[in-house]
Amino acid sequence: MPARDEQTGDSSAREIVTTRLLDAPRDLAFAAWSRSDVLERWWGPQGFTTTTHTFAFRVGGGWRLTMHGPDGKDYPNRLVYDEIVKPERIVYSHHGGVDGVPAQFQCTITFEAEGERTRMTMRHVFATREARDAVVEKYGAAEGARQTLERLSEQVIASRTELGKVALVMVRTFDAPRGLVFEAWTKAEHVRQWFTPRPLTTPACEVDFRPGGAFRITMRFPEGGDHPFDATFGELDPPRMLTFDGKLPDGNVIRTRVTFEDLVEQTTVTVVQTYAFSSDAVRGAPDGWTATLDQLGEVVAQLRGR
Repeated sequence: MPARDEQTGDSSAREIVTTRLLDAPRDLAFAAWSRSDVLERWWGPQGFTTTTHTFAFRVGGGWRLTMHGPDGKDYPNRLVYDEIVKPERIVYSHHGGVDGVPAQFQCTITFEAEGERTRMTMRHVFATREARDAVVEKYGAAEGARQTLERLSEQVIASRTELGKVALVMVRTFDAPRGLVFEAWTKAEHVRQWFTPRPLTTPACEVDFRPGGAFRITMRFPEGGDHPFDATFGELDPPRMLTFDGKLPDGNVIRTRVTFEDLVEQTTVTVVQTYAFSSDAVRGAPDGWTATLDQLGEVVAQLRGR
């Protein structure tokens, strides 16, 4: 016999619904959910911090994280994205729980434009009313959701400039374990083989893989002339994530965050790149990254065959 309220048409008895009016346009409100570096700044109730282990903002992808409570207790969580409709809706399934009390539910987030503001609603639906009540009692889920959206509201305001920048997101899955794919990003002898899209070549490549270390590439056009890319490594979490900030010859500032999702014998790489302003180089970035990731796949295949 199914548990009470399970799979009934009316789910109101097994829901937690939280609504917040955000002082930001819908695109910016949605963007705050699409990047793990921004999510970490506001996720969870007051006093909590978050560590990302893997992140892939795509249908079938997910976010594996650990929430750290103000009392020092850790709460491992995993989200799997079931539906993403930019900038209207995000649906994810949540898997987590500690001390024998599971936290399994599906959450739907909707974004409704109200002029220059956004009404955001989170609807957590549990299998049964008892499951919802247990999470409310054990984790203070209803109040926690309210505080989480309060932190989001503050972060959207604080990050308006960053969230409003031109952004590029590229996702690619490689048939190789994560450690090997990460190696291909962090050793100069590998990077120089794939980072420059053909028919350009790479006469110089420097990879000083440490926070503050240099990441410099010289790209040479077939007809002559060099295109330098000078960047610096920032946050590093091998083999899960790396970031670097750089500048193009036209003065455009680029921030790049790369995450590596472990799929056992496969690895999903997500590249999120933001720019200070639009330019010819930015408009050509999707084609350039497509070719570059194709070449990365060739190098990874070579490394796997060693």
